Amino acid sequence: MNPLKVLYVCSEVYPLLKTGGLADVSAGLPPALAAQGADVRLLLPAFPAVAAGVTPEGPVLPVPAGGAPGLPAGLGPLPGTSHGPDPWLQRGRIGASGQPVWLLHAPGLYGRGGNPYLDGSGHPWPDSAEQFAWLGWAAALLGTGLDPTWCPDVVHGHDWHAGLAFAYLHQLRLSGSRAPGAVFTIHNLAYQGVFPANVRERLGLPDALFHMQGLEFHGQVCFMKAGLVYSDAITTVSPTYAREITGPEQGCGLDGVLRQRQEVLHGILNGVDEVVWNPATDPLVQPGFDADHLQGKAAAKARLQKAVGLQPQPDALLFSVVSRLTEQKGLHLLPAVVDELVQRGGQLMVLGAGDATIEQALADCVARHPGRVALRIGYDEALAHGVIAGADVILLPSRFEPCGLTQLYGLRYGTLPLVRAVGGLADTVTDCSLENLDEGSASGFVFHQLNGTELSAALRRAFALQRRPADWRAVQRHAMALRFDWARAASAYLQVYRRAATRTPLAIHGTASA
Repeated sequence: MNPLKVLYVCSEVYPLLKTGGLADVSAGLPPALAAQGADVRLLLPAFPAVAAGVTPEGPVLPVPAGGAPGLPAGLGPLPGTSHGPDPWLQRGRIGASGQPVWLLHAPGLYGRGGNPYLDGSGHPWPDSAEQFAWLGWAAALLGTGLDPTWCPDVVHGHDWHAGLAFAYLHQLRLSGSRAPGAVFTIHNLAYQGVFPANVRERLGLPDALFHMQGLEFHGQVCFMKAGLVYSDAITTVSPTYAREITGPEQGCGLDGVLRQRQEVLHGILNGVDEVVWNPATDPLVQPGFDADHLQGKAAAKARLQKAVGLQPQPDALLFSVVSRLTEQKGLHLLPAVVDELVQRGGQLMVLGAGDATIEQALADCVARHPGRVALRIGYDEALAHGVIAGADVILLPSRFEPCGLTQLYGLRYGTLPLVRAVGGLADTVTDCSLENLDEGSASGFVFHQLNGTELSAALRRAFALQRRPADWRAVQRHAMALRFDWARAASAYLQVYRRAATRTPLAIHGTASA
């Protein structure tokens, strides 16, 4: 049987470019799919950091702009040009992994420094619609046979950046073009790629798509909605989040669309890349450790305390945050409980950046509690590994959390997650209640209501468990034994791909279709 060919469309991949968990997923899922027999090629914009990590192979493939059947004139000229060269695709491989990729080059759109999504002022680039329309257009053309030597059976797009691929594929199907299966994955429904209605003409979008049952969203064009409406199957990154987004509280205005498409909506929990996140072999955390040999974890705690200026106290319960500092992550609650945390003998290390108000409130905590609270604004991959390895507890008090990877890393490294019971956090962490301790299923600390009172109660449970060393050790051992691997997720995705390729609805046992 021929291998299933999958075009995997995304905007970032670790270690070349990472702004969030999408990059980790894009690094972990494709090789797991390949290990189960799939032929997977990534399609990525040629951002400088991405292009620098890819070894080119073979000739380039032009991506024609206009004249496509079913579209008014195709995409217009690139921004800042009148008749600029069409974008082109360069085949290659990611240096370290050998993963096959297509890089989409488009003069003026991708080859610039800084954040791929935001300008120096923190605002979306003014040509964001063109950036990711071209990504979608290239995906649609590859899906319908632009490269006759490799025609995918499935186009799998990730988040709003890839959403327009499915609108273009829909139109090309209507005109009789080859029709691959179309699978769209929601990583975070809150980020939707919404643009003014007048972008339609320059993006080559016919008026026939601009209506309530199409890509129109409150009078604007919504790339996320295009993915939801025009795909054959929709997945998201945890079973609980798949249920949550069909309701108004977490549906972000698109819950009605998702309820209409429940038959093809599936929650598949993300995995952990064992090559990158393994406490025994992690090159950023040495000496390594495992559940039976925790001397390396004690050493990691001591290194972390020294590196960030915390008092060298082995017995202090060290809480940590590795996160964007936003209300979505529930971190507006944290400054109000820091004084209590310190009074109880704890320490806190925060690594992240985001809301200026939260950053300042945490900086004030550092000033009040020098040597007990540490803060590093920004993101540092090596320090992130050091924090997760060296801390005792990792905090994720999120307002919503589609899957969360940080709590999975915490479990793997024996750093017990303290989480709010939403999305993937609810699916992966079991509270240290008496009955769960008795059954041996406890793996962390879980609270439910988004308020300081419940967060404080969960913190107190962590201190209480620390005073029972045998129970702490049992919970830690259980947490480290849990496995959330990409092989399991890949098997579920392959089921979705096969049914999408034949347009057959699917309910996946064990992945909680919404």
